[in-house]
Amino acid sequence: MNGERGGDNKAVKMEEAKQSLVFMCGYLPGASPQRSPLISPVLVRLPPSISSGDSWKGVCRGGCGFAMAISESGKLITWGSTDDLGQSYLTSGKHGEIPEPFPLPTEASIVTAAAGWAHCVSVTDRGEVYTWGWKECVPSGKVIGDSSTGPSLEKDILERQNSMLTEQVSPRSQSPRSATGTVSSFDNRGSGEESTKRRRISSAKQAAESSTSGDETLSALPCLVDLSPRVRITTVAAGGRHTLALSDVGALLTFGWGLYGQCGRGSTDDELSPACVSALLGIQIQGVAAGLWHTVCISVEGDVYAFGGNQFGQLGTGADQAETLPRLLDAPSLENKHAKIVSCGARHSAVITEDGKVFCWGWNKYGQLGLGDVIDRNIPAQVPIDGCLVKNVACGWWHTLVLAESPT
Repeated sequence: MNGERGGDNKAVKMEEAKQSLVFMCGYLPGASPQRSPLISPVLVRLPPSISSGDSWKGVCRGGCGFAMAISESGKLITWGSTDDLGQSYLTSGKHGEIPEPFPLPTEASIVTAAAGWAHCVSVTDRGEVYTWGWKECVPSGKVIGDSSTGPSLEKDILERQNSMLTEQVSPRSQSPRSATGTVSSFDNRGSGEESTKRRRISSAKQAAESSTSGDETLSALPCLVDLSPRVRITTVAAGGRHTLALSDVGALLTFGWGLYGQCGRGSTDDELSPACVSALLGIQIQGVAAGLWHTVCISVEGDVYAFGGNQFGQLGTGADQAETLPRLLDAPSLENKHAKIVSCGARHSAVITEDGKVFCWGWNKYGQLGLGDVIDRNIPAQVPIDGCLVKNVACGWWHTLVLAESPT
């Protein structure tokens, strides 16, 4: 008996000695030395403002120029934003190198959150959903009413965003959808680029007009989303300007910007209201992730499905053609692997398999794939992380976070 108690005490002490760690790699200007890319994972520490007994609980998907994570006490923590990154200035809490709690209009604990290019979404332990960012991405339609953040600030932010469009938003062009549900690629001189450019200019012009009209502003503060009582959402993901919502029965609903098929409904039209991805009906989805213009999801069987833009191989299909319908990945590196967790950056993707392996693919200009180089991949490649038990992965626009547990 004494031996058993001794063994139990030892196990308890070992468990207490374990701590959750957050690593970051890629490009996060406000938190990177001399704003240089981090091509290998580095440790991120909790902010001094958090109580000494708190610790990391999870990492969050997305973030255009900023990162998000959650503490054990249920605080949403953000860092990495800078004044010259317009959208992060709006949505990240204006936190720079040092992570800080994000101010939300609720005392409830945050259990999950996601950030896109233009908006953020979070879910509380009460089952409430809060969203904020560009008003076109916020279903409540609520906008900032404080005159101190009125048209002049919004116009300034819009100008900063437009100056970054070439780097952040301009893809290799694509043609309209074909009869097979696949979008073909063109080079940057093709007509698809002009069409996309005209659409961006038109959208920016409309936003600028509304920001200077005195009647409307560009963005919404965090507000509660009105959900139908007949649908229970357990997981959300925010893309460039599209949103994914996963129900408790594994049905995937999508809505928002659809120019590259990122809503998975077989077209390149914008989807103005939530609806199920019919091609996945009968397949129970357990994880979803949204990129700038692509979507990746995983089923309870561990299969990986991808659709949307594919200019940098972010779908992992081995090609650069976009897909307007979900496509099952059959990459050799994932053979006999059971995907458990998925995340998307602007133009890269990542999954964690059941055996604790991390696989990344897509755009790698800033080393966000964690593979020790800056070479793009169009099929999943394993990321070397030794000596730790990998728990979670979260991709930002130019960076990747991995949550791991130290052995002692």
